[in-house]
Amino acid sequence: MENTNTTKQAFIAGEVALVGSGPGDPDLLTLQAYRFIKQAEVVIYDRLVSKAIMALLPITCQQIYVGKKQADHRVPQDGINQLLVDNALLGKKVVRLKGGDPFVFGRGSEEAQFLLSHGVACHIVPGMTAASACTSYAGIPLTHRKVARSCTFITGHVQDNGALDLPWQALNDKEQTIVFYMGIKSLPIITAQLIEAGRDTNTPAALIRKGTHQDQQVIKGTLANLTKLVALHKITPPSLIIIGDVVGIFPSEQLTNLGYLTP
Repeated sequence: MENTNTTKQAFIAGEVALVGSGPGDPDLLTLQAYRFIKQAEVVIYDRLVSKAIMALLPITCQQIYVGKKQADHRVPQDGINQLLVDNALLGKKVVRLKGGDPFVFGRGSEEAQFLLSHGVACHIVPGMTAASACTSYAGIPLTHRKVARSCTFITGHVQDNGALDLPWQALNDKEQTIVFYMGIKSLPIITAQLIEAGRDTNTPAALIRKGTHQDQQVIKGTLANLTKLVALHKITPPSLIIIGDVVGIFPSEQLTNLGYLTP
C-alpha cells in the first residue's frame, strides 16, 4: 500500500497543471479544473478545447495555441514539452489545457514524464473523457445489464503504413461495447476487421460528432452500413465511434435534446 498525502496541493508559481477540460460543454468542467484555470498565468491549449471553456480563462493570462489534429501538428510534441518547462522555469503558473482527460489518449503522461525529468512538479486534473460524456449526451449507455458487461476504449489512429493492428478476435464479444477515439478515417478498416473476426454485421453502431456541443450529430446504423452513412453525411472529426448492442437501447426519437430522453 502506497501512502499519499491527501491534502489538496496548492498551485504555486513554477508548476504545471495538466487540466482536462472535458469534451466541450463547460457545464461538464470539474470544479478542480475551474479552480486551476482561474489561477493560470500561462495557458497552453489544444484544438479540442471549446470556445466556451476558453472564455473562462483569466483575461490577464498568456494563451499559447498548440492545436493538434491527425497528420497536422502545429507544434510538435517535443516543442509542447519544452514550452511547458520553459514557462514553468520562468516562475509562471502554467496550465496545459486539453480536451477530454489528459490521461486518456491525451499524451498527458508523456508530458508529465518530461516535466518531472526536468525538475518541474505537475498537477494532474482529470476531465470527463469523451467516451463517457458524449455517449451520455447521445442517449447511449456504455454498459447495460444483460446487454453489455464491459466496455473497451481504443484509439483508431492508423499507423504510418495505414494499418490498424488490434486484437480483433478479442473484440468479438457480443456483450462488450467498443469505443473508438480518432477513428473516422479508419472506420472502413474497423468495421471490416470486426466483421471478419466474427461480429454480426447487424451489430448496432453509432458515430457521434462534436459530442456535448450544441451542434452535436449522432448517426446510428450497423457494422454493415455505418461507413456508408458517415460518408453520406460527410462527417468530419472530432468524432467517436461506438459499437455494440447498447447503441439500440434507446430509440433515436427519444433523444430530444443533449442528454435528454423523453417517453
